[in-house]
Amino acid sequence: MARIRAPELAGRSWIGSDPLTLAGLRGRFVLADFWTFCCVNCLHVLEELRPLEERFADVLTVIGVHSPKFAHEAVHDSVVAAVERYGVHHPVLDDPDLTMWKQYAVRAWPTLVLIDPEGYVVHVASGEGHVEGIGRVLEELVVEHEAKGTLRRGDSPYVPPPSSPGPLLFPGKALRLPDGDLLVTDSAHHSLVVLDEDLEVVRRIGTGQRGRQDGTRPSFAEPQGLALLDSGHVLVADTANHLLRALDLASGDVETVAGTGSVWRPGDPTAGPALETNLSTPWDVAVWDGQVVIAMAGTHQLWGFDGDTVSVLAGTTGEGLRDGDATAAYLAQPSGLAAGADRLWFVDSETSALRWFADGQVGTAVGSGLFDFGHKDGLAADALLQHPLGVTALPDGSVAIADTYNGAVRRYDPGTATVTTLMTGLAEPSDALVDGEHLLVVESAAHRVTRLRLPDEALVVDGVAQRTQRPVTELAPGTTTLEVVFTPPPGQKLDDSFGPSTRLTVTASPAELLAGGAGATTELRRELVLNGGEGVLHVSASAASCDIAAEHAACYVTQQDWGIPVRIAPGAAAELTLVLNG
Repeated sequence: MARIRAPELAGRSWIGSDPLTLAGLRGRFVLADFWTFCCVNCLHVLEELRPLEERFADVLTVIGVHSPKFAHEAVHDSVVAAVERYGVHHPVLDDPDLTMWKQYAVRAWPTLVLIDPEGYVVHVASGEGHVEGIGRVLEELVVEHEAKGTLRRGDSPYVPPPSSPGPLLFPGKALRLPDGDLLVTDSAHHSLVVLDEDLEVVRRIGTGQRGRQDGTRPSFAEPQGLALLDSGHVLVADTANHLLRALDLASGDVETVAGTGSVWRPGDPTAGPALETNLSTPWDVAVWDGQVVIAMAGTHQLWGFDGDTVSVLAGTTGEGLRDGDATAAYLAQPSGLAAGADRLWFVDSETSALRWFADGQVGTAVGSGLFDFGHKDGLAADALLQHPLGVTALPDGSVAIADTYNGAVRRYDPGTATVTTLMTGLAEPSDALVDGEHLLVVESAAHRVTRLRLPDEALVVDGVAQRTQRPVTELAPGTTTLEVVFTPPPGQKLDDSFGPSTRLTVTASPAELLAGGAGATTELRRELVLNGGEGVLHVSASAASCDIAAEHAACYVTQQDWGIPVRIAPGAAAELTLVLNG
């Protein structure tokens, strides 16, 4: 098989190093991580990479290639802030024009590309959960290149950028306590902070270091959502630890009440004893209709917690926007919850949508899909948001939306089905609380909580609709062959011990794009029938594999979701091939 020379590194600018080139890195392995900071799967991969970077520090340079989905993510200062927010300790190439994405023919966030010391691509993997396999590949190739004399050991070119000073660092959510103080998740300081009426720090809960220790000296990892229980305890969505924690306000003691600390993977149970079931990036938590609801951003679902068990309330793990029966609905990174009088409001950040859950149904108030966003007020059917992270029920029955990437707080009125703008010019607002005639707004990227007076009249912004600027794949009208190629990792084989080892699900937005071939099957090859126009093909594939030579073989499930913008054009290709690497 012909070896593929890796295209040279190119983009707008570098964060965490001087400009780098593959030629200058010759002799080291390079792992390019194509990511964008809105993507929860990308955040999982950042966590997975930490031990790999440490283990192969003298031979491997990890480079984050930031490839934005939203307009806000194409702003350089926003990328710099995200690198600090998520503790990215390797060089990052800011590539707003997707130059590298196109050169490397990337189709999904996240994608990892391993380049050997001679500058050739040796491994490509899309999605999360691949770092263990990449570690095995590196083990073999380090020995090979050391023997060839092509390996150069040394230090990483990473140089830590300056950090932001101040008592708060990228705060996430806020909660009014019974005594009137404010509890805030100080996410990038991995702790909780109590603020007084003047928004001054009263005390800090947590060591300030990333960890998962319970007790009176607790540690957290990027905590986000908070909910007050009748018992006087506060539930904390300990996001990067994939845990639900409980804080006793009286004693200051913290206890883990749900999750194992391991991230949920396809094939794991989605119901069971709370302390024995894996969670995945719980982003917010709320009490509604007599139960605790978790915004499970990592699985695109809402989960319920009753104190002893967890279970799914809405969502299939498929990412998208589909209403109706909650068990069949598609969600997309639910990140904020608010209990209303007759429904639970939530924001789906990846579809830039305000949605609701009630009576076993999911509906959408604002939003249209994974790739459409903007800042536009008016009738809700036409209004646009940009990656909202917070929602708040207002006393009059309307809801305030922390429209994060638009730097605004928006208002949705269910009575008139209209959207207006309450406040603009904010720095990534992620939550808001009613405070009399004011709102307390968590301005995450400004590292503060701000008290702002509610306006007498809301603004009406007639903005421009925007779409994600990803390369469009042209396909021929009529019959097109879709094939997902899966190759088990070395030492593994496909496993059908408990049924079919593979599964392929295909849908489209709009649904009319597909005249045939939608739905789920166990084959990774399928004939699609395409109508004319443009849209997005949503493809979800999974494959189960097990170790070959082992008395008690370990088994693995590899899954990847793709959202592929397509345009139907006569004379275009009549086949689409995707790679699902183990």
